[in-house]
Amino acid sequence: MLEPAYQADVVIVGAGVAGLAAAHRLTSAGVTTVVLEAAPYVGGRMATEKVDGFRLDRVGQLLSTSYPELRLTPGLDALVLRPFAPGVLVHSDGRRHRAGAPLSGGGARGALGAVRALASAPRSARSPRPTASAGARTGAPLAGAVGGAVGGAVDQARLGAALNRLAAVPVQRLLARPELPAAQALANRGLPARTIEGFLRPLLAALLCDPELTTSSRCADLALRAFAGGRLCVPEGGAETLPELLARALPPGTVHTGVRVTSVSTNLVTTADHGELRCRAVLVATDARAAAELLPGLRVPDFHPVTVVHHTADEAPESGAFLLLDADRRGPVAHTAVISHVDPTRSPAGRPLISSTVLGTPPEDVDQAVRAHLSRLYGTSTTRWETLAVHHTAEAVPAMRPPHDLRRPVRLLAGLYVCGDHRDTSTVQGALHSGHRAASALLTDLGAEPVRVQEPLAA
Repeated sequence: MLEPAYQADVVIVGAGVAGLAAAHRLTSAGVTTVVLEAAPYVGGRMATEKVDGFRLDRVGQLLSTSYPELRLTPGLDALVLRPFAPGVLVHSDGRRHRAGAPLSGGGARGALGAVRALASAPRSARSPRPTASAGARTGAPLAGAVGGAVGGAVDQARLGAALNRLAAVPVQRLLARPELPAAQALANRGLPARTIEGFLRPLLAALLCDPELTTSSRCADLALRAFAGGRLCVPEGGAETLPELLARALPPGTVHTGVRVTSVSTNLVTTADHGELRCRAVLVATDARAAAELLPGLRVPDFHPVTVVHHTADEAPESGAFLLLDADRRGPVAHTAVISHVDPTRSPAGRPLISSTVLGTPPEDVDQAVRAHLSRLYGTSTTRWETLAVHHTAEAVPAMRPPHDLRRPVRLLAGLYVCGDHRDTSTVQGALHSGHRAASALLTDLGAEPVRVQEPLAA
């Protein structure tokens, strides 16, 4: 019997960042690849809505400049990362405290958040430089560098040293540690309760999108390690910029949007309206629930819901380019930022953009509850603020409760593969790395030589 004519070596179902990253590595190795996406756009949950000149992220996950895959993934050479100001602002007891940056000068030691790493991290030439007095003229004044949010100088030094050590620990050693829920592991670290509740807990909730910190302690350690070794950041122009760059850098005709796949096998993909595609292998790179519909028996994890509320105002609240966390948890907002201070391309000239994230189930009247909470956090009236959008994503981030396998198999059987943030960590880094692992498995099974991507020289 003659072999059927193949229309592509590999068909990738889903044009999220995992599938697009895998497509780059496959096409670079000379493997003919077709990417099919049901939506009219690429990127999946990394979507950005345009409203009156504003660019509004639907989920708005935080990135870190220390994510290796942002440097190593082909196609992301042109990605511009806009970092937040070093450290974060923590709202506690009616005051805003700066945490995660040197107490004074570039060489101060013992401050929070791996001072040496943060102080030496590259600063975007176009990123607004926050002033030392940011917030001092509002109703919620900015206390001294770290204020009392995390305890006294001794507590600050202990935490700074612990995070510095964490930044230097190899990943494999972190993954070999005993696994507990993150909240329980924090309590066992020997740090004062004020340090944990005033800084680590709200920071980890923001990084993991998990307000109760039920996430595996290993995943929490990885998140803290990334924070200690780099700067929190967002892609210039909105979250969609990252997948769009990946898609544009692929050979013309690789990505097809508006194509819904109904079934897959090791050498055949069936679509709803576009016929069948024969291939040598199939990679399912959708979200976890859609993947389970195509691959019966695949486990669907729980999810953390995320709601993002975008406002504009006549005048921006004074908080610099910081990420503002709420340690008191007296309202629905977990973290907020004047995102136009971080990335001016996201708003029209002269119009501030304030983006706030609610974790977990949002209150019934989420906009009014968020406005009231933001008034306390920023120390200013929000009555005249204009609501631009309220985006609620019920299945925004796959939960990573212990025991959690950070390297779940990507090869189901020869010819059938799966990737996505539900196979690694529930981050952009995890999605990109998952796509890398799936492409490597495919190249091995197809007998192609994997392409070695060298890390670029530091700028």
